[in-house]
Amino acid sequence: MKRANAITDVRGIEVGHAQDESALTGCTVVICRKGAVAGVDVRGGAPGTRETNLLDPVNLVENVHAVVLAGGSAFGLDAASGVMQYLEEQNIGLSTGAAKVPIVPAAILYDLNLGRADVRPDAAMGYRAATSASSTAPAEGNAGAGMGASVGKMRGMKYAMKSGVGTWSIDLHGIVVGALVAVNAVGDVIDPGNGKVLAGLPSGGTLAWMKKNKAPPAVKSNTVIGVVATNARLTKAQATKVAQMAQDGLARVIRPAHTMFDGDTIFALATGEKKADVSMVGAFAAEVMAEAILRAVEMAAPAGGLKGLFRQGPLKTKSG
Repeated sequence: MKRANAITDVRGIEVGHAQDESALTGCTVVICRKGAVAGVDVRGGAPGTRETNLLDPVNLVENVHAVVLAGGSAFGLDAASGVMQYLEEQNIGLSTGAAKVPIVPAAILYDLNLGRADVRPDAAMGYRAATSASSTAPAEGNAGAGMGASVGKMRGMKYAMKSGVGTWSIDLHGIVVGALVAVNAVGDVIDPGNGKVLAGLPSGGTLAWMKKNKAPPAVKSNTVIGVVATNARLTKAQATKVAQMAQDGLARVIRPAHTMFDGDTIFALATGEKKADVSMVGAFAAEVMAEAILRAVEMAAPAGGLKGLFRQGPLKTKSG
């Protein structure tokens, strides 16, 4: 099968988006119908999450059936209920004897200040995202959880740029590692080739501005949330390690990263098809995460009064 340079290159992984384009908010679901061993790493200081305690390696449940990424701040966690409804209708979930319970962790980002604050992802939107899920390459830029995403907000939305959702993958002699991420950082996205700001605060970027100012304002409108997936066979603890290592990719291209104003959260899914070294999987999880973040800003079109980088024609990206 021809690669699409997307997280859906991992067999068994499906992605669906749903959004409200006028309200500039949405949600994205990553579905693994047969279940996948999962881990998570929460590194930002202001996270909004659901079922992350369940993913601790010391706890009972090994597999999840979907992960939800949503806008809407804490309100957006409701989207996971709609995904659960869809999965239950498909007879997918953890068998408990009395019922099958779909296991659906989730994370949210804050986009209430770009579109309409009174419209947020809910169970109905989550259900729509789940019904649209497929193994084809998902839309990037202004789609799903990236619909209301922005970057470079340390001085407020007046100076921010539009961001979105991005995806990328790599095939390591049959071991496939992919990432999907919604980029809503307080900081800037940096071109790793030259160290310059690709998308974010103008006039030198966020770090340069912070250097000249004693204390940054309390910007409560951020968070990078994403999923890395692989066909490798991993334990729950190993999946957690892969999620941790994937955060390195985030830190390579976002500056500053993991601030008190961000809720940066990365999930890892392992479908268990092939034996692989966890360090290798984690190393390339960081690589594809970094590239997916670059795609998220490169594919973002202007919206909500913010400038976006999206342009017609081929984009300069790495080869997988």
